[in-house]
Amino acid sequence: MNATNDTVVVTGIGATTPLGGDSASTWEGLVAGRSGVALLEEEWAADMPVRIAARAAVEPGESIPRPQARRLDRSAQFALIAAREAWADAGFTARAGEDASVNPDRLGAVVASGIGGVTTLLDQYDVLRDKGVRRVSPHTVPMLMPNGPSANVGLEVNARAGVHTPVSACASGSEAVGYAIEMIRTGRADIVVAGGTEAAIHPLPIAAFGNMMAMSKNNDDPQGASRPYDVDRNGFVLGEGAGVIVLESAEHARRRGARIYAEAVGQGISADSHDIVQPEPSGNGIAHALQNLVSRTGLDPAEIMHINAHATSTPQGDLAELKALRKVFGDDVDHMGIAATKSMTGHLLGGAGGVETVATLLALHHRTAPPTINIDNLDPEADGDIVRDTARELPAEGRIAALNNSFGFGGHNVVLAFRTV
Repeated sequence: MNATNDTVVVTGIGATTPLGGDSASTWEGLVAGRSGVALLEEEWAADMPVRIAARAAVEPGESIPRPQARRLDRSAQFALIAAREAWADAGFTARAGEDASVNPDRLGAVVASGIGGVTTLLDQYDVLRDKGVRRVSPHTVPMLMPNGPSANVGLEVNARAGVHTPVSACASGSEAVGYAIEMIRTGRADIVVAGGTEAAIHPLPIAAFGNMMAMSKNNDDPQGASRPYDVDRNGFVLGEGAGVIVLESAEHARRRGARIYAEAVGQGISADSHDIVQPEPSGNGIAHALQNLVSRTGLDPAEIMHINAHATSTPQGDLAELKALRKVFGDDVDHMGIAATKSMTGHLLGGAGGVETVATLLALHHRTAPPTINIDNLDPEADGDIVRDTARELPAEGRIAALNNSFGFGGHNVVLAFRTV
């Protein structure tokens, strides 16, 4: 491995998701094919057309002290929990500067959110309307800012090289990881904490997504509602949580003797320029992002043994992604082990790319592809090597690569590639 800034590696992983309060329990749930979707029990949900969601398995208040939690939107709480796990997993014992192996001026943070502090905004509006102006929390603005999660993670680790927040709908988390890779490659930082978070399980987003026919209304079967590639798929299920990783230049990681999960090969980005919400049905925009990735990085498609697909369980989106993969990779798609983990976690919007990056890295680390669940009747147009029902072992020897695909409203397409070292 050429230890220069051109080689970026992953040294830490953290997550809190509908399947578990950390990356290990999340991975265990993914491999087991367990769904985190359940019926919403809140009173407000009783009359909603969509009454299901994938709540976080562990409430953030269990690990964040109440005084601190009251100053953080739920999305920032999730980001902080995942970042703390990733930071410790990378072998750091304190924040930059206090841990002598980290120079805060060479440390960055890039944590994305597609919507940001929406629950804070809506809840505080209710306070204003019902109780008056003097009862509105003075912490409202820093809590509702989309950059709030990233800023709080930056404060937690003492990042001074730059703190950033890409907002690209459901591609946000992956775009954050891609931005972090470039921060290291361009010499701005030696280490970057990056990922995505979201906490939008609230009546208004659910009503809005439901009315635009984007969400599944399969309230009678919550755990079977998210069904990518199935002929009866009828929309995504909203989830919440965060996924965060620590990236470093290979030189810096080797110098401090860090354990390395994988090489971050690079990213491919494009835009559909087709519609604000509908995917370009032929997959041309996605194909452009994939081709961009291959052209920029020199990644050999024969090495790609696993793809964590965006596959949200929408009729058009699932197929457009598979069409794009076939256009770019041809027959190689037949060995790529495609998994749609949203069938278990639900769709975490801006947090999806972060959580699915964690899942992709753990798939490489354990050389195991998690399954796609709930495919009772495979769509005959779903053309690809889809891992169904049970996890699949990946090649035990040799160098292998994996992709994480993320696409968002607005036509944002982001593809990340990782490779064993």
